Amino acid sequence: MLDKIKSLKSVQKVKGKLPVNAGTDKHIVGLDVGTEYVKALIAKMDGEELEIVGVGRAHQKLSDMQSGAISDIAGVVANCEKALTQAENMAGVSARQAVIGIAGELVKGITTTIKYRRPNPEKEVDTNEIEMIIDRAQARTLERAQKQLELETGKKDVEVKLVNSAIVSIHIDTYKVSNPIGFQGKEVIIQLYTAFAPMVHIGALERTAAELDLDLMAVAAEPFAVSRSVVGTDASSNFTAILIDCGGGTTDIAVVDDGGVQGTKMFGIGGRAFTNAIANELDLEFNEAEEVKLDLTKDTLNGAEKARALKAIDKTLAVWLDGVELALSEFTNIDHLPNKIYLCGGGASLKQLAEALKGQTWYKELPFTRKPVVELVEPDQVIDINDTTGRVTDHTLITALGLLRVGYDTIVGSEGSGSRLKEKFNKILSV
Repeated sequence: MLDKIKSLKSVQKVKGKLPVNAGTDKHIVGLDVGTEYVKALIAKMDGEELEIVGVGRAHQKLSDMQSGAISDIAGVVANCEKALTQAENMAGVSARQAVIGIAGELVKGITTTIKYRRPNPEKEVDTNEIEMIIDRAQARTLERAQKQLELETGKKDVEVKLVNSAIVSIHIDTYKVSNPIGFQGKEVIIQLYTAFAPMVHIGALERTAAELDLDLMAVAAEPFAVSRSVVGTDASSNFTAILIDCGGGTTDIAVVDDGGVQGTKMFGIGGRAFTNAIANELDLEFNEAEEVKLDLTKDTLNGAEKARALKAIDKTLAVWLDGVELALSEFTNIDHLPNKIYLCGGGASLKQLAEALKGQTWYKELPFTRKPVVELVEPDQVIDINDTTGRVTDHTLITALGLLRVGYDTIVGSEGSGSRLKEKFNKILSV
């Protein structure tokens, strides 16, 4: 299976307090700008593997982000600077090449199937022909994304921009192939996953990168990045699962089948919704309610306060489960949903989420062949990324790990015309 990244580039500014890496070793920054925390990882490229050499984290203010999107650029820049400084001090280098994640309900991930009947079936398929088919698929998907956003926002002519593209599958005359180049046949069918986001959101991230003097290699839809973390560089991966990333402001869902991203969905309920529910039930300020929620995750809360906090969480949990069910019901291009569910993100630390997915019957009306198995994604399940810092220890950094993988894909796709299949197809989809 082939994953291809569409890069968004900004002007490179090479500045920094520490020496900027200028040697043959490449360093990448994965910057997860979340609603609750900014998480920064610096990794060194070593062949097909990435070695994490720096980790940083900074807390966001309530006014900095809204439902996964930046609402205060200056505040977010300051928080990113704190996280990056921590990571750079640990790494001993000021890396400039960065990938930033984008989330929110208005980020649309769509899988499109293009059937192309070839005028000359005896002619061998070449890269120009595949590029033409991909261009058609992207244009069709752009139109669908614009119409969907117009319906949701009530505004016409919403300007959107391509964030990521990934080939899900390729068939030639019903025969599945991993590399179509050189084949003959009458019909080429390509399934292409594409993610789009409103230009205003992407522009805010580009401005943030510019203020931080980062070379923005790519903006990545966060559920897509999570899927890249667990698939890795293996073009023949058969990884199949539902990935649910519960952040502070949104929950992002990706369905991966046989190593390919079938689609992504997002909805605006995350960890902050549970904190607000506790604050309302216990008559607390938001920060106090957050502490109560953290005590719940550590299982250190007792008595009447615990009972009331759990009652508040249960109310929001029912709405969250409805959101998961609704999002998964929209994957109409899949006959059966994967029976494995992986949870990640800070919100997933609230064990009631996993317990609800495991113990309730929310899945009954969905096309599962059996009851899904639910577990947290652990960093050791991430492919070809090694942690040398000892700081990447749980599911809260999975998205940032995925952003590093997107950065790797982007660099490989822009380097020369190597013989490897992944490089060829990344080049087709590169800017």
